[in-house]
Amino acid sequence: MSFSPALPSIVARLRAAGCVFAEDEARLLVSAARTPAELDDMVDRRARGLPLEHVIGWAEFCGLRLAVDPGVFVPRPRTGFLVRQAAALARPGAVVVDLCCGSGAMGAALAATAGPVELHAVDVDPAAVRCARRNLASAGGRVYEGDLYAALPAALRGRVDVLVASPPYVPTGAIGLLPPEAREHEPQVALDGGADGLDVVRRVVAGADLWLAPGGHLLVETSESQAEETAEAVARAGLAARLTHDEELDATAVIGTRPSPAH
Repeated sequence: MSFSPALPSIVARLRAAGCVFAEDEARLLVSAARTPAELDDMVDRRARGLPLEHVIGWAEFCGLRLAVDPGVFVPRPRTGFLVRQAAALARPGAVVVDLCCGSGAMGAALAATAGPVELHAVDVDPAAVRCARRNLASAGGRVYEGDLYAALPAALRGRVDVLVASPPYVPTGAIGLLPPEAREHEPQVALDGGADGLDVVRRVVAGADLWLAPGGHLLVETSESQAEETAEAVARAGLAARLTHDEELDATAVIGTRPSPAH
């Protein structure tokens, strides 16, 4: 429903609250609201610092509109770089696993980009799992609640063609430097990567070899400053490691490939 007369005042409220893209956000809020009262409530929540995606209930990611419930990690545009890298490696019918899946954004985007895949996703946060199940239902994705590989069916061992992960990689001491909408409204478990930010990354890397098929690929999102150490961990895990970076998105991925048996 449209409440166009309210638009200028909404823009002013959002701008006063510090929203950089006040005009764009105002239009999204107006389009999402069903009544003037609901619109006023949504603008108020956004002005108080709730992430826009939590207020309107969805995020745009890789051209998809995906549900993002309150308290669930909001997919970042830079993670689209990891999706593109993974899609280039995923053949139709590939077995794909999305660890630390959050809303299921990467899995959904991969299924839409790479064609039909056998999709599995894992998250430790029950709210994220519920959200991911909605987002991955149309792709036939199966979502498991639990701690990384422990949540996966044993039958997937040695069968995974593409394993993607955007684990928490913010050092604990840097959490306070994040924007308030992230540190106050997204789950700590999706942000905090331990003292150097690599606690969960190391666990993802260490367990990958057992689950990857011969020639299978692990793709991990990290920061540029953590990339070398992540790549070293990938190499220690017995995978051929390479780094890739997108300057425009400030996105960094480490890709590890399990060797294929010699013919």
